[in-house]
Amino acid sequence: MKKIVLLCNAGMSTSLLVAKMREAALELDEEYEINAYPVSEAKEKAKDADIVLLGPQVRFEQKKVQSLVSCPVEVIDMAAYGMINGKKALESALKGMK
Repeated sequence: MKKIVLLCNAGMSTSLLVAKMREAALELDEEYEINAYPVSEAKEKAKDADIVLLGPQVRFEQKKVQSLVSCPVEVIDMAAYGMINGKKALESALKGMK
C-alpha cells in the first residue's frame, strides 16, 4: 500500500482534498493510504510516506520538510488545491512517486 501524506498549516484545509483523493483512488487497482496533517507534524507523520504533498500555503516549508523525510516532497498544484480536484492531486502524487 502506498502512503500519501498531505501537509498544510493545521491539517484541516486539506481534509476535503483528501476525501476527493480517496474517491479517485477507489477507481484504481492499487490501495492508497491518504491522510492530512499539520506541517508541524511532518517528522512523525510523514517518516514512512511514499510522497509528501504540501498545501500551496506552506510551500515555503518544502526544503525543511524534505530534510525530515526520505521521500519526494512536492507542492500541490494551486488550481487542483483550490478546486479540490482530488483526481488531479492524486495523479500528481503518483507521478511524483515514480
